[in-house]
Amino acid sequence: MSVEYGDNAFRTESLKGARREMTYGGALSFLRRKYSRELEGVDIVVSGIPYDCASTHRPGSRLGPGAIRAASVQLAELEAFPYGFDPVDHLAIIDYGDCFIDPHHPDTVAQSIGDHARTIVASGAKMLSFGGDHFVSYPLLKAHAEKYGPIALVHVDAHCDTWTDSHNALDHGTMFARAAQEGIIDVERSTQIGLRTFNDHDHGFEILTAPWVHRNGIEAALEVICARAGDAPVYLSFDIDVLDPAYAPGTGTPVVGGFATWQMLELIRGMEDLNFIAMDLVEVSPPFDQAEITALAGASMAHAWLCVMALKNGAKRRTVGRL
Repeated sequence: MSVEYGDNAFRTESLKGARREMTYGGALSFLRRKYSRELEGVDIVVSGIPYDCASTHRPGSRLGPGAIRAASVQLAELEAFPYGFDPVDHLAIIDYGDCFIDPHHPDTVAQSIGDHARTIVASGAKMLSFGGDHFVSYPLLKAHAEKYGPIALVHVDAHCDTWTDSHNALDHGTMFARAAQEGIIDVERSTQIGLRTFNDHDHGFEILTAPWVHRNGIEAALEVICARAGDAPVYLSFDIDVLDPAYAPGTGTPVVGGFATWQMLELIRGMEDLNFIAMDLVEVSPPFDQAEITALAGASMAHAWLCVMALKNGAKRRTVGRL
C-alpha cells in the first residue's frame, strides 16, 4: 500500500520528524507541524497572537502569524544550516493555531493573551509566539513570570519600548517599562540589543545600541548578554524592526541603521548557553512587505531559535565546509 503525502499539518500523527510535502502547496502550519491543541508530550508550542491595535504607525502585524507560517515552507524542506540536522527530529513541536482575540472589546485583549499563554506554560511546553505588534509581549511575559519568577529579557529591537507608561494603555512602546516596574522582568539580568531611538532612561537594562554592535561585533554583544543573564530563565523578544528596512521593509515602525539578516541569525545561534523559556517574534506587517523578505526573515529567526533548542535537547551538529 502506497504512503499518502501532503497536508501534513492536519494528517500527520507524529509530533516529531518531517514528511514529504509540496513546497508550494498544502496546509500552512509553521514548518508543516501538526495543528493540535493536545499538549501532552509537547516540547515547543508555536502560536500566533494576531493583534496590532497597539501600533503607533503602520498597521498590519495582525497578519504576521499567517505570513510567517507561509514563509516557513522552504525551511521545512531541508536539514537546517549550518547544523546539519532538522530540529523537528529532536523536538516535539505543534502549531497551536492563533490566540482568539476580540478587538471590539480592548479591555479583554491582555487577559485573552495571558490566559492563552497560561494554558500552554502550565503544560511544561515552551512557547514560540508570532505577533502581532510588540504589546503582545507584555501579557506573554506576565504569564511566564507567574511560573518562573522574574525573567531575564533579551530584547532585540530598534526601539527601547520603555517610554512613559500609563499602566493601563495598550501601547507597543511602553510595555517593558510596565513589566520592569511590576517586577516581571529582572532588569539587572536583562539586555536590549539594536536600539537606535532615544530615551532619557535605561530603566536598569544593559543597552547595546546598534552603533555599538556595529563597531564591536556580534561576539562582543553575546559576551555581554550571556554574562548578564547567567542561569536565569530567559525570554527572547525579537522585534523584526531590529533589521534595517533594507532587510525588513514589512514592519510597522522601520528605522534605518539596523542590522543585516545574517547578523541577527548569528546572534541567535550564539545564545546556545542561555536558559531559554520562550521566544516571541513580532511586528511583521505583510501589507508593507516585498516578496516575503520580512516574513522570511522572521521565519528564519524562529527556525534558528528552534535549532538552538534542539541542541539543548540532544541534537548533534554535522558540518561541511568552513564555518
